[in-house]
Amino acid sequence: MGLLLAAVAFGLVILISSLGGGGGGFGGPTTPVVIAKQAIPLRHQLTSADLEIAHAAVNGNASLNNTYGNVNDVVNKISEINITKGTVLTSDMLAIDVNVIPSGAAPAYLPLAKGYVAMTIPTGEQVGVAGHISVGDYITVIASAQVTIFATSGAQSGPPKVVSKTVFTNLRIIGLGPAASSVQPANGGGGAATGTSGGAQTGLTSSLTVEVTQCDAEFLTWFLNNTQVRYTLESYKDYATAPTDNGDAKCKFITDAQGVSNKQVDQAFGFSKL
Repeated sequence: MGLLLAAVAFGLVILISSLGGGGGGFGGPTTPVVIAKQAIPLRHQLTSADLEIAHAAVNGNASLNNTYGNVNDVVNKISEINITKGTVLTSDMLAIDVNVIPSGAAPAYLPLAKGYVAMTIPTGEQVGVAGHISVGDYITVIASAQVTIFATSGAQSGPPKVVSKTVFTNLRIIGLGPAASSVQPANGGGGAATGTSGGAQTGLTSSLTVEVTQCDAEFLTWFLNNTQVRYTLESYKDYATAPTDNGDAKCKFITDAQGVSNKQVDQAFGFSKL
């Protein structure tokens, strides 16, 4: 009887250790991972609403090196595949630029919030931060102009007065074209980026597509036509939250845009007051 009880006790020790110890079993160690809170389509730019944290068990044969432990590490990345709800997100599913993802299955719409429009603006090496601007980044716009452009009467005396002023901040980049230089998928792996033609592209991006209200699109068009424009790239630590709805009470709808002239530009941005 003693030997039988000892054998049963030994068996229970083995069973409990297999369930509760050594990792991977019930009660074993876990690690936080980012999962899809809802179904995520191909080429979708991820927001915090798409994501949540779960805890995955770790066993001796598993590796979580290519997963994410913080939602902020995933926001603004682009899905390279269709991702089902509850899937653990890994770096090989995501890219940091839409241009590295094949365009054949692209959605028929851009990721625009309600009340916003897409506008493409020209860029280059010196204008566009040497090609470092990518999809999901936020930029500011600086316009430089002679104040005489805003004069309504009279002649300016002395040397021309030139003013440089930041006219837009937190413009979200939602597209690049046509070339992409040194862009990589989210896992940091290599691979040539492709443009809209499907072939390998080299060189700097020639245009940026930004998300703006229709009223700001009119102002931005005026600045591009009448001033010298430069862009600066904001630190990712200063990025704004991607808009979900147009919060501009003066330009809530596309039809609120009524056109701009030198007068409206100076009233809105105060060039002649500097």
